[in-house]
Amino acid sequence: MMTPAPDRNATAPRPPGRLSRALIRMLMKQARVAGTEALAENFRLLTLESPAFKQLPWLPGQKIQITMGSAFVARTFTPIEWDQAAGRTRILGYMHGHGPGSSWLRDASPGDECHVFGPRASLDLSQADGMCIMLGDETSIGLAYALHRQVSGIPLQTLFEVSDRASALAVLARLDLDGVELFERRENDAHLTQIEHRLPALAATQASFILTGRAAFIQRLRSALKSLGVPGSRLKAKAYWAAGKTGLD
Repeated sequence: MMTPAPDRNATAPRPPGRLSRALIRMLMKQARVAGTEALAENFRLLTLESPAFKQLPWLPGQKIQITMGSAFVARTFTPIEWDQAAGRTRILGYMHGHGPGSSWLRDASPGDECHVFGPRASLDLSQADGMCIMLGDETSIGLAYALHRQVSGIPLQTLFEVSDRASALAVLARLDLDGVELFERRENDAHLTQIEHRLPALAATQASFILTGRAAFIQRLRSALKSLGVPGSRLKAKAYWAAGKTGLD
């Protein structure tokens, strides 16, 4: 899933300079956009292909970074699946504003080339065992899909805050992803009270918690879980975006 803050500077990327070109050659894999699909307003599903992907293993939770015209300007995405044999991956992008990442998602067309760094570590879910509770938002849907499809035998319960419930439901239906509870955002984060009321019962299950998405959302719910006695060993967190910041990794 794309993981930037609201990304509002609608400036066209400059051609890469000499140093940027050198870094791209050394560190990046050239890939091609093989397919695009608009799932709902602000959501796009992209398929990327590269012979280099055939040599690269991937685990759910790992990230890739895609350059936006320069090795020094990149946006981070969480693959939803990785077909190593075919050299193909898919990413579910959620578009914030009109910055480089959102513009790239919006304008990408089959045949376009891009440069990819990774996959590499982001959120380590290799030790996931037993029931998992996932707390997140629109930018977390791709990770939920990856966990649901790729990590077998682990019960997953999911609660997401969203800005547009209808759009989120359309994406979940397209991905055939069941069991996701949606809480529409309200002024002053009033909707978080509903989620917090659910936490005592969830904490009592001894489940592990995965928190992703908006930084303020993560901070508030992690604090609530710790106050309920959930140890740090049962908490995994990764902020994908924060209001007023761009290009979170």
